[in-house]
Amino acid sequence: MKSAKILGSATAMLLMGSAAVAQPSGEIGYERGALGYDALVAGNNELALKQLKASEKDHARDPARLINLGQAYARLGRMGDAARLFMAAKNSSRNYDLVLASGEVVKSRVAAELALQNLNERLAHR
Repeated sequence: MKSAKILGSATAMLLMGSAAVAQPSGEIGYERGALGYDALVAGNNELALKQLKASEKDHARDPARLINLGQAYARLGRMGDAARLFMAAKNSSRNYDLVLASGEVVKSRVAAELALQNLNERLAHR
């Protein structure tokens, strides 16, 4: 089992409220594109969505993938789908350490809960 993973910067930006530092690739322990990291950093949500859907076979229940897919959906206005994915990551039997773009390490369940709270706050302010 992998002990640390990189969480896509979209979640990191939501959690920190600031832009992420660019990295050569934020997908440590994954094939490039599996988490849609670079596409999310670039703001290319459609490409991120395509990459995340393509990695479903190998990483269907991976909390990092679920959170990033939720972020892509939230950015595309699919708030219900985003919430569903954040809840799936939060309730997952897998609970990885995720390294945020800031370098902070959090458990995937914590990151999913924070992403869900942020989504709820965004919806409340509409």
